Amino acid sequence: MSARWTLLAVVLALLLAAVAVAQPPNGIIRPENESSLRPLELGAQLFAGNCASCHGSGGRGVISPPQHGAGGIKGQGPPLTGAGAQAADFYLRTGYMPLGNAKNQPEPDRRLWDPREIRALTAYVARLGTGEPIPHPDPGAGSVAEGLQLFTEHCAGCHQVAAQGGVVTGARAPAIEHVPAVEIAEAVRVGPFVMPSFSKQQISDRELNSIIAYVKTDDTHDQGGWGIGRVGPIPEGMVTWLLAAVVLVALCVVVGTRLKRE
Repeated sequence: MSARWTLLAVVLALLLAAVAVAQPPNGIIRPENESSLRPLELGAQLFAGNCASCHGSGGRGVISPPQHGAGGIKGQGPPLTGAGAQAADFYLRTGYMPLGNAKNQPEPDRRLWDPREIRALTAYVARLGTGEPIPHPDPGAGSVAEGLQLFTEHCAGCHQVAAQGGVVTGARAPAIEHVPAVEIAEAVRVGPFVMPSFSKQQISDRELNSIIAYVKTDDTHDQGGWGIGRVGPIPEGMVTWLLAAVVLVALCVVVGTRLKRE
């Protein structure tokens, strides 16, 4: 009898393993006949299976309280009727969406979607309403010197002047020196997570080309001095205060010694 139960347990374990292998990576739900679907049909089915639980049917948004579902914590999602192809392409190509928990910072996972799925979902979302198209930045038309100035003014507070990212309040700013130019342009306009969005009045397309030209240069961007491992603006500030405290203590010791001699 024990041998039969052992055999049954082995069979069940193998079946469960087979089911796990058959599941799509990272919980993505795909139609069985995906390869035979036209792009908009594929986009509609992928949206229904992976996006509608947060963004609602037709991308009109969800206002109900968060619920636990098979794909994680599904909660309120903004409407996508004004997102356009630009926002959809950014969140899909980076793998920031779908989110398991709406309260967590999105983590990039470029294995989630293949290029055909990205194109299909982006086209579907773009048809839900109005919105900006996918940008086509031209870093070659930009000025690295101007880009350094603009990046220092608008971006370095979180991403460091070296574009290496770092830790900021409530989030982690990613390194962006190896991010494709189109994704940098999309992020500037979309403003993912805690990052602010910048309109064309704040940063023009010409200026955006210069920012990307600076970020994509082969220079290490360390002209400002000691890099201290490029760990981010907050840790760098702490190091500055530590060094200042050491200098202040040393100064107090010197002044105290002289006063004793007098």
